[in-house]
Amino acid sequence: MLLLYNKPMYISKLASASEANVLQILEEKRAALTALGADIINLSVGTPDLPPADHVMKAVCEASKNPLNYKYTLIDPPPLLDAVQGWYKTRYNVDITRDGIISLYGTQEGFTHIFHALCDPGDFVIVGTPGYPIFSFGPLMAGAKVYHTPLLPENKFLIDFNAIPAEIAKKAKVIVVCYPSNPLGATADKSFYGNLVAFAKEYDIVVIHDNAYSELVHDGPPGGSFLAVPGAKDVGIEFNSLSKSYNLTGLRISFAVGNEKIIGAFKKLRTNFDYGLSMLDYIAAISALTGPQDVVTHNRDTYRERRDVFCGALSKNGWDVPKTPATMFTWFPMPFKGMTSTEFCLDLLDKTGVLCVPGSSFGEGGENWLRFALTQTPERLEEAAFRIGEYIKKR
Repeated sequence: MLLLYNKPMYISKLASASEANVLQILEEKRAALTALGADIINLSVGTPDLPPADHVMKAVCEASKNPLNYKYTLIDPPPLLDAVQGWYKTRYNVDITRDGIISLYGTQEGFTHIFHALCDPGDFVIVGTPGYPIFSFGPLMAGAKVYHTPLLPENKFLIDFNAIPAEIAKKAKVIVVCYPSNPLGATADKSFYGNLVAFAKEYDIVVIHDNAYSELVHDGPPGGSFLAVPGAKDVGIEFNSLSKSYNLTGLRISFAVGNEKIIGAFKKLRTNFDYGLSMLDYIAAISALTGPQDVVTHNRDTYRERRDVFCGALSKNGWDVPKTPATMFTWFPMPFKGMTSTEFCLDLLDKTGVLCVPGSSFGEGGENWLRFALTQTPERLEEAAFRIGEYIKKR
C-alpha cells in the first residue's frame, strides 16, 4: 500500500523571511500592460540605454573569435591588474598594489559574498538606510546582524557617526558606505571620508565603500575615492564597477580594491566557489580602462542633461522637485500623501504608463520617496513629466 508523504518541505528562515524584489513585481506589471498595447515609459531599473564605446565592442568581438578565450581564467590576468592600477592612479591619484585587487561578477555579487570573509554569525554590520538592498541582504546571508543608521535629508543623506550608539559601534565588524549613493544621489567629500576613517579606527571596524557612481557627479567637484583619504587603506576596501560608467551592465564587471589583508581573505574564500571572470570580460575591462574615456564624459553629460530636463519638466507640470546631485537616478519626496510609495508606483503605472520605484523598497526611511532612473531620452522624460503632472492634478 502506497502511503502519502505529507510532511511540508523545509525552507530556510532567510528565504522564508525574504520578499520578492519590488522591481520584479513592477516588471511583471509592465510586461502585462505592454502586451495590451500600453505605451510604457520605464524609469525603474538603472540599465543604461546608451551603448558601450566602439573600441570596447570591437575588442570583445575580436576576442570572441579566439577559442582560448572560452576557458577558465582562474586568476586575474596581469594586464587587468595593470589596467586597474593605472586607472586608479590616473583617476583618483591612488596607488593600489596587485595584491589589493580582485575582479568580481559585478558589485552586487561582491556584496553577496564579502561578508562571509569578514563576519561570523551574530556579528554586527552598520548600514545606512535608505540604501541599496544588497547592502543589508549580504550581511544577513552571512548570518550577521544589521544595524540600520538613518540617512536623513537634513543631513544631506550622510551618515551621522555621532548618532551610532557606542555599544553598536563596539560590536560592529563592518560599516557599509555608498557615495555617490544609490538611490539617494547624495555625494560625500574628503572631510566625510576623514571622519569615516577615524570612526573605523576608533572602533576597529572594516569599511566597505561602494563607489560605482563616482563618474556620474553632476554638481560640485568630480567624484573621488574613499581610498584617497590618508589611512583609508588601513581600514577598508572599495568596490568599483564598469556597469554604469562604461555602459557594460550585462557583462557584470566589477572589482574590489584596497586593504591587502581584506582582499586576500576575499580571494581565498572565492577560490572555493569561483573560477574567475570570462576572458572576454577581462578584455572588455582592459579596453575600457585603458582606452579613450570619451564614453564616460558623454555619459555624465547625458545624465546631467536628462536630470535637468526631467526636473524642469516636473516643476513646469506642477511638481516642484529637487535636482539630485549625482548618479543616473533622481530621488524625490512623494507629491502628496494618502497612499504608500508602492501604491503610488502601481497606480501611476496603471493611470499614466510611467514606471518608477517606490522608496520603501530601499528600506527604512524610504517610504514616501520615489526613485526615477534617467534611462530615457529627454523627449520621453518630458512626456513622462507631463503624464505625471496630469496625474497629480486629478488627485
